[in-house]
Amino acid sequence: MTDKGNIDNRAAIFARNRLADATSPYLLQHKDNPVHWQPWGDAVFEEARRRNVPVLLSVGYAACHWCHVMAHESFEDDAVAALMNAHFVCIKLDREERPDLDEIYMSALSMMGEQGGWPLTMCLDADGAPFWGGTYFPKNPQYGRPGFMQILAEINRIWTETPDKIIANTKALTQSLRAKAAADARGDMPVDLPARAAQTLAEHVDMQKGGLAGAPKFPQPFLYRFLWQQAQLGGNGAMRDAVLVTARKICQGGIYDHLGGGFARYSVDADWLVPHFEKMLYDNALLIGWLCDLYRDTKDPLFAARIEETIGWLEREMVTREGAFAASLDADTEGEEGRFYVWDKAEIDAVLGDDAAAFCAAYDVSDNGNFEGKNIPNLLSHDDAPLPALGGARETLLKTRAARTAPGRDDKILADWNAMMIAALVEAARLFERPDWLRLAETAYDAARHALSNGSGQLCHAARDGKRLAVSLSADYAFMGQAAAALYAATAKPDYLRQAVADAAYLQAHFHDRTRGGYFANLADEETLLVNNKPVQDNAQPAANAAVLDLFAALATLTGDTAWHDKAEQGFSDLAGHLAQGYPSMTALLGTRLALDNALSIIIIGGAEEANALASAAFSHPIFCRHIIVLAPDSALDAAHPAHGKQMIDAKATAYICPGQSCRAPLTDAAALTAALDALLGARQTIGTP
Repeated sequence: MTDKGNIDNRAAIFARNRLADATSPYLLQHKDNPVHWQPWGDAVFEEARRRNVPVLLSVGYAACHWCHVMAHESFEDDAVAALMNAHFVCIKLDREERPDLDEIYMSALSMMGEQGGWPLTMCLDADGAPFWGGTYFPKNPQYGRPGFMQILAEINRIWTETPDKIIANTKALTQSLRAKAAADARGDMPVDLPARAAQTLAEHVDMQKGGLAGAPKFPQPFLYRFLWQQAQLGGNGAMRDAVLVTARKICQGGIYDHLGGGFARYSVDADWLVPHFEKMLYDNALLIGWLCDLYRDTKDPLFAARIEETIGWLEREMVTREGAFAASLDADTEGEEGRFYVWDKAEIDAVLGDDAAAFCAAYDVSDNGNFEGKNIPNLLSHDDAPLPALGGARETLLKTRAARTAPGRDDKILADWNAMMIAALVEAARLFERPDWLRLAETAYDAARHALSNGSGQLCHAARDGKRLAVSLSADYAFMGQAAAALYAATAKPDYLRQAVADAAYLQAHFHDRTRGGYFANLADEETLLVNNKPVQDNAQPAANAAVLDLFAALATLTGDTAWHDKAEQGFSDLAGHLAQGYPSMTALLGTRLALDNALSIIIIGGAEEANALASAAFSHPIFCRHIIVLAPDSALDAAHPAHGKQMIDAKATAYICPGQSCRAPLTDAAALTAALDALLGARQTIGTP
């Protein structure tokens, strides 16, 4: 074929929408747009260079309401599409498939002085370097925002008439992104930093409404879990109250689905009433784990109910055909945000009959509504009262709601999100003695591992319909290793521990920055990205570096191998500078610091029935940073573990409390085990009080 033939053929390939072959449900939502969308790839940037046009990158996710709005207003519009196709090469990206790329360009947007969010709209040069960005734009000027068509025309004008401005912007932003990624943060973290950070953050909690003051409000369970641990460590009642008021408002507000279970991603108001109606797997995983912490201490039936109902939602709506967990449920149905979840009072009256008055009084349902003339059921006015006994009414309304058009489900399997939910299920299963939840966790772990592992055993970030995304991220190995470690502690099956160790070893071998320390988001030898970040800041989920060090700390406790402890300590030294400067957004790392400093394993040896009383006492105790393993008499721990070789005493089930690398005297009585853990907690509080 002639050169002209090659060029014509290549031009024809890019002169159409190429998303029909995507596996991402978000990309497939856009496969019929008149925009000539391309998937991310080197060839797309080569085409931009050949045409001498910028790349327009649009990033979103399947459950995102404003992503849908911009799609309907602009990407489905022929006039907008004509501008985009004529003057840009257009890439559509699923942020859940490529959180590494999303973080790069979200950081660039922040450097431009813009507030982040989705859809993320960025303009790049042919090297992937950003020069302009924003989030949602209406087709025509409104909401105080410029129109998207105006923006497209102006960017094309600047690209054509004053390219020096583009070059200057890309150079400045790229230098800033690379400087941030390459920052040397090695040093020593102040020993009092966790306590100071917790005190500062707690002072910003709204003690009437819960959460950090203002709106919107995000649950941020990793932040409040850190505050809860620090409150326990320091015996800080005010900090404890700040966490509890937040948890109760979240559990009783409209952000929680009081009919079907599960939490929405955030509340758009300061009262936790009006949710952004999408439900994400990771949010619910993190909330289950946090509520388990709170229930162990408070025994509040509210927390137990929300955990059970959320796991019920997970089983009913989120299990994929493989047995793993889907990523999310959409905010919109039939083009309207929240339509699936809101109610007219007349409809509730008709469905519930004589029970309607009691339900409406309890759940804030009125003729005028509490949200745009409709009603979001909530219990905010009863958040300190006992749970209303209206289970039958809720079940009836749930069945009625099930006949509505359901929100779309993004059924891709994500390694890190699945792992977080698996670990949370294990925690809940042990606390509430629910073997069915443990079986659900084991099934999901096996299904996710199988779906996400390629032929060479490498863990891929995302998979759907038997297709894997050829991307591996440090967060995937870190969280999946944590899930395997949790399953090992719950089952004492050695294969889980071997897999957790293998994941940790892979992280060390392939993601570690051997020059400045810390762990990259992508493989350390990745050369195709603009930058390879080392995630230390928590965003929607705990930072990858926090997850890595948390895995190392867990393995040090579960195996007794001090090499893992040393790697975690080195990680904190490598990241100390980041922590000292940005601790408000790094609470997951600070929580891992507490786990490392308060490492504790509780080993219970005995048959399942004989060990049950000891196990229940251990699982239900509020002391944090503990790993509980129940071993059959003929099983053994790793040789390095301080309880290796320990036996039952007088043929009775026996517990060994092992702080760090030593074990205390054996205990055969559940009350004695509780008393010993109480004493250990008291000793921690004495040490932890400033």
